[in-house]
Amino acid sequence: MQVNGFNPDELTPSSGSFIGGQYIPGDGTEYEVIRPSDGHLIRTERGASATLVDRAVTEAAKAFKTSGWAARPPRERAKVLFRWAGLIEEHLEEIASLESLASCRLINETRHLDVGVTAEGIRFFAEAIDKLDGKVLASEENVMSMVVNEPYGVVAAISPWNVPLVLATLKIGPALAAGNAVVLKPSELTPYSILRVAELAHEAGVPAGQLAVLPGLGPETGSALVRHPLVNYVSFTGSTATGKQVMIDAANTGLKPVCLELGGKSPQLVFRDAPSLDRVADRIAGSICFNAGQVCFAGTRLVVDEKIGDELTEKIARRLKNPKPGPTWDTETTLSPIISAKQGARIADILRDAKTAGAEIVMGGKREETGNGGVFFQPTIVRNTKPDNAVILNEVFGPVLAVQSFSGVEEGIALADHPVYGLAGAVHTSDINKALLAAKSIPAGTVWVNTFGELSLNAPFGGYKQSGFGRDYGMTGLAKYLNTKTIHIRLN
Repeated sequence: MQVNGFNPDELTPSSGSFIGGQYIPGDGTEYEVIRPSDGHLIRTERGASATLVDRAVTEAAKAFKTSGWAARPPRERAKVLFRWAGLIEEHLEEIASLESLASCRLINETRHLDVGVTAEGIRFFAEAIDKLDGKVLASEENVMSMVVNEPYGVVAAISPWNVPLVLATLKIGPALAAGNAVVLKPSELTPYSILRVAELAHEAGVPAGQLAVLPGLGPETGSALVRHPLVNYVSFTGSTATGKQVMIDAANTGLKPVCLELGGKSPQLVFRDAPSLDRVADRIAGSICFNAGQVCFAGTRLVVDEKIGDELTEKIARRLKNPKPGPTWDTETTLSPIISAKQGARIADILRDAKTAGAEIVMGGKREETGNGGVFFQPTIVRNTKPDNAVILNEVFGPVLAVQSFSGVEEGIALADHPVYGLAGAVHTSDINKALLAAKSIPAGTVWVNTFGELSLNAPFGGYKQSGFGRDYGMTGLAKYLNTKTIHIRLN
C-alpha cells in the first residue's frame, strides 16, 4: 500500500559522478545500492577512483581561481543560492522520492521536513554571506591593521547516509556561500537525491566545476578526496572511527584543517520534578522512533531518578508499542527500516552482549519481521544497565533505549557524562537552578532543557570528546569555511 506515496520502480535516478556540470561514469570499485525497505537492488554502481577524484578536485581548484565565484559581490552569490533553493522546492516531490528511495527516510518526512530544511538551509547561508565583518585593529597612528576573511579554496565534504540530503547540503550551502569550491562525497548507500540537487545548483548558476559530487566507497573515493593536495579544508559527518581515519589522511597529506561531527550517546536526564512525565515520555519515545534511532544525537540513554524510573519507563514502553514498519514510500509507515543487514546484525550483537552482562530487555530486542526483505528492528528498552555495559558504551544507531537510575542530583549528572561521547543531551526538571547546573555540567555541544531534538539553522551544532570538533549551522558554520588573514599597512 502506498496511499499517496510513490512507486519506487518508476524512479530512474542519475548515475555516476557529477563533475563540471555533467555526469561522468564511475571508474572505481563496484558496489550495490540497495533499497533498505525491501532489500531490492536499485543498481550496481561504480564509485569514483583516485583518478576521477583528481579530475574533480583539479576542476574545482581551476573553477575557484577562474570562475569569478569568490570575487562576486556577496549579494550576487546570494541570488544564485536563492535560485537554487527555489528550484529545490519546485522539484520537491521528485527530490523527496529520491531521498526516500535508498535511505531510511520516510516519504512523509522527506516531503514535509527534509526538502524544506534543505531549501531553507541554503537560504539561511545565502542571507548570511554579507553579515560576516572584518576588523580594523587598534594600532599606532601611522599603521592600519586589518583582519579580513577569505575562502579556503577547495573544500572536501563527506556526508553520511542517515539524513543524506540535509546533511550534505548544510555543508555545500555555507561552503559555496563563503566563495569556496566544493567536492562532496555522499554515502555510497544514498547517492541519488544529492546528485539531483547538484544538477539544480548548476541550473541555478553555480559555475561548472564549482560543485562536484562523487559517490563511492570511503577507503577509495573518500580517502583519495581527503588526501588530495589541492584540497584545503575537510568537513566530515559520520562515525567516530571513520572520523579518526579522516584526520590521519588529512594530517599525512598537508596538515589541512578538519571539522568532524561524529557519533553520540545522548542522555535524557530526568529528575523527579520534571514538569510532566507524559510529555517527557513523548519526547523520549519520539527520539527513539525517529528514523528508527539512526540519528547521531538520538536520546538513547534514559538517566532517571529511581523514584520515578518504573513509571516513566512504563509510559515510554506504551508509546513504543505497535509501530508500523514498512517501506519508506508508504505514507502509513511509522517505523523506518534499518539501513542494511550488516547494521541490523550489529544492533542484535550489542543487545546480546548487553543481556549477557546482566541487562534486562524490557521490550523489543528483536528484528521486526515484515516478510518483504527489509531489515526492521523492534523499538527496544533495556534497563539495569551498568556504565560499562555494551548498550551504554556503544552508539547502537537503532531504536534502542538504555535505562539507568540514580538517587541524587550529583549521581544523575555524573551518569549523564558519557565516557566517550559528548554530542548532545537533555535535562527535564521544573527547577531552573537544577536545570542550569546540569546543563552546564554535562560535557556536550548541545543541551536541551524540557525539550529534545530542536535544531535551529542559526544555532551552532557539534560535539565534545569523541563526538568531534568544529561546528555546523549558524554563523559559526559559515565562518569555518573562511580563513583569517591579517594585513598590516604602514602609512606614509
